[in-house]
Amino acid sequence: MIFIENEGNNDPFLNLALEEYILRNFKQGQDYLLFYINEPSIIIGRNQNTLEEINQSYVEENNIKVVRRISGGGAVYHDFGNLNFSFITDYDVKSLNNFRKFTEPVIKVLNKMGVPAELKGRNDIVVNDRKISGNAQFSSVKRMFSHGTLLLDSDLDEVTRALQVKMSKIQSKGHKSVRSRVANISEFLEESLDIETFRSIILKGLYEEREEFETYHLTPEEWEGVHKLKAEKYDSWDWNYGRSPKFNIQRTRRFPIGEIDLRIFVDKGLIEEFKIFGDFFGKEPVSNIENRLIGARYDKSEIESLLADIDTKFYFGDLPKEDFIDLIYGEDEV
Repeated sequence: MIFIENEGNNDPFLNLALEEYILRNFKQGQDYLLFYINEPSIIIGRNQNTLEEINQSYVEENNIKVVRRISGGGAVYHDFGNLNFSFITDYDVKSLNNFRKFTEPVIKVLNKMGVPAELKGRNDIVVNDRKISGNAQFSSVKRMFSHGTLLLDSDLDEVTRALQVKMSKIQSKGHKSVRSRVANISEFLEESLDIETFRSIILKGLYEEREEFETYHLTPEEWEGVHKLKAEKYDSWDWNYGRSPKFNIQRTRRFPIGEIDLRIFVDKGLIEEFKIFGDFFGKEPVSNIENRLIGARYDKSEIESLLADIDTKFYFGDLPKEDFIDLIYGEDEV
Protein backbone atom coordinates (compact mmCIF):
# COMPACT_ATOMS: atom_id res chain seq x y z
CA MET A 1 0.00 0.00 0.00
CA ILE A 2 1.37 3.40 -1.03
CA PHE A 3 0.08 6.55 0.66
CA ILE A 4 -0.21 9.43 -1.79
CA GLU A 5 0.33 12.88 -0.33
CA ASN A 6 -2.11 15.47 -1.67
CA GLU A 7 0.22 18.24 -0.44
CA GLY A 8 -2.39 19.84 1.80
CA ASN A 9 -4.77 20.87 -1.00
CA ASN A 10 -8.27 21.77 0.19
CA ASP A 11 -9.82 22.45 -3.21
CA PRO A 12 -12.60 19.84 -3.72
CA PHE A 13 -12.38 20.15 -7.51
CA LEU A 14 -8.66 19.40 -7.38
CA ASN A 15 -8.94 16.58 -4.85
CA LEU A 16 -11.60 14.72 -6.83
CA ALA A 17 -9.54 15.19 -9.99
CA LEU A 18 -6.50 13.81 -8.14
CA GLU A 19 -8.45 10.75 -7.04
CA GLU A 20 -9.65 10.00 -10.58
CA TYR A 21 -6.21 10.68 -12.06
CA ILE A 22 -4.62 8.12 -9.73
CA LEU A 23 -7.32 5.58 -10.57
CA ARG A 24 -6.84 5.93 -14.32
CA ASN A 25 -3.10 6.56 -14.61
CA PHE A 26 -1.19 4.87 -11.80
CA LYS A 27 0.06 1.35 -12.41
CA GLN A 28 -2.00 -1.76 -11.80
CA GLY A 29 -1.02 -4.33 -9.22
CA GLN A 30 -0.42 -1.62 -6.64
CA ASP A 31 -2.77 -0.40 -3.91
CA TYR A 32 -2.91 3.29 -3.00
CA LEU A 33 -4.35 5.29 -0.13
CA LEU A 34 -5.32 8.94 -0.48
CA PHE A 35 -6.44 11.40 2.22
CA TYR A 36 -7.90 14.83 1.55
CA ILE A 37 -9.68 17.56 3.52
CA ASN A 38 -11.97 19.84 1.52
CA GLU A 39 -13.03 23.41 2.13
CA PRO A 40 -16.84 23.81 2.57
CA SER A 41 -18.40 21.96 -0.33
CA ILE A 42 -21.21 19.67 -1.37
CA ILE A 43 -20.16 16.52 -3.17
CA ILE A 44 -22.91 15.20 -5.43
CA GLY A 45 -23.25 11.52 -6.33
CA ARG A 46 -22.73 10.53 -9.94
CA ASN A 47 -26.41 9.78 -10.64
CA GLN A 48 -28.01 12.64 -8.77
CA ASN A 49 -29.90 15.74 -9.83
CA THR A 50 -27.82 18.51 -8.29
CA LEU A 51 -30.77 20.87 -7.76
CA GLU A 52 -32.65 18.20 -5.78
CA GLU A 53 -29.78 17.98 -3.30
CA ILE A 54 -28.72 21.53 -2.47
CA ASN A 55 -30.05 24.77 -1.06
CA GLN A 56 -28.95 26.73 -4.11
CA SER A 57 -29.33 30.24 -2.69
CA TYR A 58 -27.55 29.33 0.54
CA VAL A 59 -24.75 27.67 -1.42
CA GLU A 60 -24.27 30.80 -3.53
CA GLU A 61 -24.45 33.22 -0.59
CA ASN A 62 -21.88 31.26 1.42
CA ASN A 63 -19.54 30.36 -1.44
CA ILE A 64 -19.97 26.63 -0.88
CA LYS A 65 -18.44 24.66 -3.73
CA VAL A 66 -20.61 22.10 -5.56
CA VAL A 67 -18.87 19.27 -7.39
CA ARG A 68 -20.04 15.94 -8.77
CA ARG A 69 -17.96 12.84 -8.05
CA ILE A 70 -17.69 9.77 -10.28
CA SER A 71 -18.96 7.36 -7.63
CA GLY A 72 -22.63 6.75 -6.87
CA GLY A 73 -24.50 7.29 -3.63
CA GLY A 74 -25.89 10.41 -2.03
CA ALA A 75 -24.83 14.01 -1.58
CA VAL A 76 -22.51 14.80 1.34
CA TYR A 77 -21.23 18.00 2.89
CA HIS A 78 -17.48 18.45 3.39
CA ASP A 79 -15.66 21.04 5.46
CA PHE A 80 -12.39 21.42 7.35
CA GLY A 81 -13.70 19.16 10.11
CA ASN A 82 -14.09 16.18 7.81
CA LEU A 83 -11.37 13.76 6.66
CA ASN A 84 -11.85 11.89 3.39
CA PHE A 85 -10.10 8.61 2.69
CA SER A 86 -9.85 6.64 -0.55
CA PHE A 87 -8.49 3.13 -1.15
CA ILE A 88 -7.52 2.74 -4.82
CA THR A 89 -6.99 -0.86 -5.90
CA ASP A 90 -7.25 -3.27 -8.81
CA TYR A 91 -10.80 -4.17 -9.79
CA ASP A 92 -11.99 -7.32 -8.06
CA VAL A 93 -15.58 -8.54 -8.30
CA LYS A 94 -15.34 -9.74 -4.67
CA SER A 95 -14.41 -6.21 -3.59
CA LEU A 96 -17.21 -4.48 -5.49
CA ASN A 97 -19.88 -3.34 -3.02
CA ASN A 98 -17.84 -4.99 -0.26
CA PHE A 99 -17.66 -1.92 1.97
CA ARG A 100 -16.76 -4.03 4.98
CA LYS A 101 -13.40 -4.89 3.41
CA PHE A 102 -12.41 -1.25 2.99
CA THR A 103 -13.96 0.20 6.14
CA GLU A 104 -12.73 -2.49 8.55
CA PRO A 105 -9.17 -1.08 8.88
CA VAL A 106 -10.59 2.40 9.57
CA ILE A 107 -13.08 1.03 12.11
CA LYS A 108 -10.26 -0.78 13.92
CA VAL A 109 -8.33 2.46 14.33
CA LEU A 110 -11.44 4.26 15.58
CA ASN A 111 -12.09 1.46 18.07
CA LYS A 112 -8.52 1.77 19.38
CA MET A 113 -9.25 5.48 19.90
CA GLY A 114 -12.19 4.52 22.10
CA VAL A 115 -14.85 5.23 19.47
CA PRO A 116 -17.33 2.28 19.34
CA ALA A 117 -17.73 2.49 15.56
CA GLU A 118 -19.25 -0.26 13.44
CA LEU A 119 -20.40 -0.80 9.88
CA LYS A 120 -24.16 -0.79 9.66
CA GLY A 121 -26.38 -1.24 6.66
CA ARG A 122 -24.56 -1.36 3.35
CA ASN A 123 -22.07 1.47 3.54
CA ASP A 124 -22.30 3.59 6.70
CA ILE A 125 -20.01 3.64 9.73
CA VAL A 126 -22.09 4.49 12.78
CA VAL A 127 -21.74 5.04 16.51
CA ASN A 128 -24.88 4.39 18.56
CA ASP A 129 -26.88 4.37 15.30
CA ARG A 130 -25.63 7.83 14.36
CA LYS A 131 -23.69 8.12 11.12
CA ILE A 132 -20.07 9.29 11.30
CA SER A 133 -18.99 8.07 7.85
CA GLY A 134 -20.62 7.52 4.48
CA ASN A 135 -18.90 5.41 1.81
CA ALA A 136 -19.14 4.94 -1.94
CA GLN A 137 -17.34 3.11 -4.73
CA PHE A 138 -16.41 3.46 -8.37
CA SER A 139 -14.99 0.84 -10.69
CA SER A 140 -13.52 0.95 -14.18
CA VAL A 141 -12.56 -2.09 -16.23
CA LYS A 142 -9.28 -2.63 -14.39
CA ARG A 143 -9.26 -0.39 -11.33
CA MET A 144 -11.60 0.73 -8.56
CA PHE A 145 -11.72 2.88 -5.47
CA SER A 146 -13.70 2.81 -2.26
CA HIS A 147 -13.84 6.15 -0.50
CA GLY A 148 -15.52 7.61 2.53
CA THR A 149 -15.88 10.49 4.94
CA LEU A 150 -14.88 10.73 8.60
CA LEU A 151 -16.79 13.46 10.41
CA LEU A 152 -14.45 14.55 13.15
CA ASP A 153 -15.78 18.02 13.93
CA SER A 154 -17.93 19.18 11.03
CA ASP A 155 -20.48 21.97 11.37
CA LEU A 156 -23.59 19.78 11.45
CA ASP A 157 -25.90 22.81 11.37
CA GLU A 158 -24.21 23.85 8.15
CA VAL A 159 -24.82 20.35 6.77
CA THR A 160 -28.54 20.84 7.35
CA ARG A 161 -28.65 24.33 5.88
CA ALA A 162 -26.60 23.51 2.77
CA LEU A 163 -28.52 20.33 1.95
CA GLN A 164 -32.00 21.65 2.74
CA VAL A 165 -33.58 21.94 -0.69
CA LYS A 166 -35.63 25.09 -1.17
CA MET A 167 -37.05 24.33 -4.62
CA SER A 168 -39.88 21.81 -4.65
CA LYS A 169 -41.90 20.12 -7.39
CA ILE A 170 -38.80 18.80 -9.13
CA GLN A 171 -39.47 15.40 -10.64
CA SER A 172 -36.51 13.39 -11.87
CA LYS A 173 -35.05 9.92 -11.99
CA GLY A 174 -32.00 11.01 -10.02
CA HIS A 175 -30.92 8.98 -7.00
CA LYS A 176 -32.30 11.10 -4.15
CA SER A 177 -30.28 11.21 -0.95
CA VAL A 178 -31.73 9.77 2.24
CA ARG A 179 -30.70 11.92 5.18
CA SER A 180 -29.38 10.04 8.21
CA ARG A 181 -28.90 11.01 11.83
CA VAL A 182 -25.31 12.18 11.85
CA ALA A 183 -22.74 12.76 14.56
CA ASN A 184 -19.19 13.99 14.91
CA ILE A 185 -16.48 11.58 16.04
CA SER A 186 -15.35 14.27 18.50
CA GLU A 187 -18.49 13.60 20.56
CA PHE A 188 -17.13 10.15 21.42
CA LEU A 189 -13.53 11.14 22.22
CA GLU A 190 -12.30 11.82 25.73
CA GLU A 191 -9.97 14.55 24.49
CA SER A 192 -10.53 16.93 21.58
CA LEU A 193 -8.37 16.62 18.48
CA ASP A 194 -7.75 18.98 15.59
CA ILE A 195 -8.20 17.56 12.10
CA GLU A 196 -4.46 17.29 11.34
CA THR A 197 -3.79 15.32 14.54
CA PHE A 198 -6.75 13.08 13.75
CA ARG A 199 -5.42 12.57 10.21
CA SER A 200 -2.04 11.52 11.61
CA ILE A 201 -3.61 9.06 14.06
CA ILE A 202 -5.74 7.43 11.36
CA LEU A 203 -2.77 7.21 8.98
CA LYS A 204 -0.49 5.75 11.65
CA GLY A 205 -3.18 3.21 12.56
CA LEU A 206 -3.56 2.15 8.95
CA TYR A 207 0.22 1.87 8.65
CA GLU A 208 0.20 -0.61 11.50
CA GLU A 209 -2.26 -2.76 9.55
CA ARG A 210 0.26 -3.16 6.70
CA GLU A 211 3.83 -4.36 6.79
CA GLU A 212 4.84 -2.35 3.74
CA PHE A 213 3.72 1.25 3.56
CA GLU A 214 5.39 4.16 1.80
CA THR A 215 4.53 7.74 0.93
CA TYR A 216 4.54 9.03 -2.64
CA HIS A 217 4.62 12.63 -3.92
CA LEU A 218 3.36 13.28 -7.43
CA THR A 219 5.83 14.60 -10.01
CA PRO A 220 5.26 18.03 -11.62
CA GLU A 221 4.17 16.21 -14.79
CA GLU A 222 1.60 14.20 -12.86
CA TRP A 223 0.26 17.31 -11.17
CA GLU A 224 -0.04 18.89 -14.59
CA GLY A 225 -2.26 15.97 -15.61
CA VAL A 226 -4.38 16.39 -12.48
CA HIS A 227 -4.89 20.10 -13.13
CA LYS A 228 -5.79 19.38 -16.75
CA LEU A 229 -8.49 16.91 -15.65
CA LYS A 230 -9.75 19.43 -13.09
CA ALA A 231 -10.02 22.20 -15.69
CA GLU A 232 -11.66 20.05 -18.35
CA LYS A 233 -14.08 18.16 -16.11
CA TYR A 234 -14.47 19.06 -12.45
CA ASP A 235 -14.46 22.83 -12.94
CA SER A 236 -17.20 22.66 -15.56
CA TRP A 237 -20.87 23.48 -15.15
CA ASP A 238 -21.65 20.67 -17.60
CA TRP A 239 -20.21 18.06 -15.21
CA ASN A 240 -21.49 19.45 -11.92
CA TYR A 241 -24.96 20.53 -13.03
CA GLY A 242 -25.47 19.52 -16.65
CA ARG A 243 -24.90 15.83 -15.97
CA SER A 244 -28.06 15.71 -13.86
CA PRO A 245 -30.70 13.24 -15.10
CA LYS A 246 -33.69 14.56 -17.05
CA PHE A 247 -36.10 16.41 -14.82
CA ASN A 248 -39.34 18.36 -14.86
CA ILE A 249 -40.10 21.43 -12.79
CA GLN A 250 -43.46 23.01 -12.03
CA ARG A 251 -43.33 26.44 -10.38
CA THR A 252 -46.58 28.23 -9.57
CA ARG A 253 -46.99 31.52 -7.73
CA ARG A 254 -49.73 34.11 -7.35
CA PHE A 255 -48.68 37.72 -7.82
CA PRO A 256 -50.77 40.93 -7.68
CA ILE A 257 -50.98 40.70 -11.50
CA GLY A 258 -52.36 37.14 -11.36
CA GLU A 259 -51.06 33.58 -11.19
CA ILE A 260 -48.09 32.37 -13.23
CA ASP A 261 -47.59 28.63 -13.73
CA LEU A 262 -44.30 27.47 -15.28
CA ARG A 263 -43.62 23.99 -16.69
CA ILE A 264 -39.94 23.36 -17.48
CA PHE A 265 -38.34 20.23 -18.91
CA VAL A 266 -34.56 19.96 -18.54
CA ASP A 267 -32.27 17.39 -20.17
CA LYS A 268 -28.50 17.33 -19.63
CA GLY A 269 -28.82 20.66 -17.89
CA LEU A 270 -30.43 22.35 -20.91
CA ILE A 271 -33.99 23.66 -21.12
CA GLU A 272 -35.79 21.60 -23.78
CA GLU A 273 -39.32 22.82 -23.06
CA PHE A 274 -40.49 25.97 -21.32
CA LYS A 275 -44.19 26.79 -21.01
CA ILE A 276 -45.89 29.71 -19.27
CA PHE A 277 -49.51 29.48 -18.15
CA GLY A 278 -51.63 31.75 -15.95
CA ASP A 279 -54.47 34.25 -15.61
CA PHE A 280 -52.36 37.40 -16.04
CA PHE A 281 -52.89 40.06 -18.71
CA GLY A 282 -50.10 41.09 -21.07
CA LYS A 283 -49.60 42.91 -24.33
CA GLU A 284 -46.89 40.68 -25.85
CA PRO A 285 -47.11 36.89 -26.42
CA VAL A 286 -45.27 34.87 -23.75
CA SER A 287 -43.99 32.62 -26.54
CA ASN A 288 -41.28 35.25 -27.07
CA ILE A 289 -39.89 34.43 -23.62
CA GLU A 290 -40.47 30.69 -24.00
CA ASN A 291 -38.58 30.51 -27.29
CA ARG A 292 -35.71 32.58 -25.97
CA LEU A 293 -35.05 30.12 -23.14
CA ILE A 294 -35.24 26.93 -25.20
CA GLY A 295 -31.75 25.42 -25.39
CA ALA A 296 -30.39 27.55 -22.55
CA ARG A 297 -28.65 26.15 -19.50
CA TYR A 298 -30.92 25.84 -16.51
CA ASP A 299 -28.64 28.23 -14.68
CA LYS A 300 -29.67 31.50 -13.05
CA SER A 301 -26.90 33.67 -14.51
CA GLU A 302 -27.60 32.43 -18.05
CA ILE A 303 -31.35 32.95 -17.65
CA GLU A 304 -30.74 36.50 -16.38
CA SER A 305 -28.47 37.20 -19.35
CA LEU A 306 -30.98 35.90 -21.90
CA LEU A 307 -33.80 37.97 -20.41
CA ALA A 308 -31.67 41.11 -19.93
CA ASP A 309 -33.52 43.12 -22.58
CA ILE A 310 -36.98 41.70 -21.83
CA ASP A 311 -39.46 44.06 -20.15
CA THR A 312 -41.72 41.71 -18.18
CA LYS A 313 -44.39 44.42 -17.83
CA PHE A 314 -45.27 43.96 -21.48
CA TYR A 315 -45.94 40.24 -20.89
CA PHE A 316 -47.45 40.05 -17.41
CA GLY A 317 -48.40 43.53 -16.30
CA ASP A 318 -46.65 45.25 -13.41
CA LEU A 319 -44.34 42.35 -12.49
CA PRO A 320 -40.67 43.05 -11.67
CA LYS A 321 -38.30 40.99 -13.76
CA GLU A 322 -36.42 39.73 -10.70
CA ASP A 323 -39.67 38.23 -9.38
CA PHE A 324 -40.19 36.35 -12.63
CA ILE A 325 -36.60 35.06 -12.68
CA ASP A 326 -36.94 34.02 -9.04
CA LEU A 327 -39.98 31.97 -10.04
CA ILE A 328 -37.96 30.25 -12.77
CA TYR A 329 -34.93 29.59 -10.57
CA GLY A 330 -35.37 30.40 -6.93
CA GLU A 331 -36.64 29.27 -3.55
CA ASP A 332 -40.22 28.31 -2.85
CA GLU A 333 -42.38 30.80 -1.01
CA VAL A 334 -42.46 30.20 2.74
